[in-house]
Amino acid sequence: MTEIGKKIRIDRIMNRETRRTVIIPMDHGLTLGPIQGLEDMRSIVNQVAEGGANAVLLHKGIIRAGYRGYGRDIGLIMHLSGSTVLGPDPNDKVLVADVIEAIKLGADAVSVHINVGSKTEPAQLKVLGAVAKACEEWGMPLLAMVYPRGERIKNPYDVEAVKHAARVGAELGADIVKTNFTGSEETFREVIKGCPVPVVMAGGPKTETEEEFCQMVYESIRAGGAGAATGRNVFQHKHPAKMVRVLCGIVHEGLDVKSALAKYMRKGQK
Repeated sequence: MTEIGKKIRIDRIMNRETRRTVIIPMDHGLTLGPIQGLEDMRSIVNQVAEGGANAVLLHKGIIRAGYRGYGRDIGLIMHLSGSTVLGPDPNDKVLVADVIEAIKLGADAVSVHINVGSKTEPAQLKVLGAVAKACEEWGMPLLAMVYPRGERIKNPYDVEAVKHAARVGAELGADIVKTNFTGSEETFREVIKGCPVPVVMAGGPKTETEEEFCQMVYESIRAGGAGAATGRNVFQHKHPAKMVRVLCGIVHEGLDVKSALAKYMRKGQK
């Protein structure tokens, strides 16, 4: 019974035809505070929903603030872990919610953040394993955000480090892994090859240009990636709905960067 439950929920956060997804994480408020783009949660959730995103990712207290009750429906991923930049170790992600809470709040999936290479890696791995077990019991899909991050990590985009991080997520029971883009189609293909579950590209810091960001997404898809999970490059864009449409064009329609921007970012397009 839990197996079919998980399949049904995954269909709510991924495109059934392409088996790819565009996820807009908006969990940044816990880590960074109310940064630009996340002041009015109901408005930004509505914009990315109207743009065609498959899912948004929120902490439990913001689900109420972001629920619209109108417009296009959108999948909901509830984030279960966190830390703040004001704390003693921002890389130490601790559990702040659980799977039962996510079910009660109507979530279609849950996510956990793990920093491989951090001082508290053992405790974080233990959390991921425990959450994966609960997800299997309740038929809840699990997105693992796994990054090489900490004092021992010299380059968080190094392909060897990233493919190890992605494999950690799969080894401990994640249904989808989110991790860093390694800088090229060729190197990201190594990450995909070494991970037996779908891998989505993390958006990372806001880029200087739309083209730069979209090129990374395009190359990740060509490498075999399952989509993009990007926050600031969408919710801090002056036209979030348009940016989501561009991403969906690349991820779901197979458009190249130039074609996607021309089709969905042109003047007058809502």
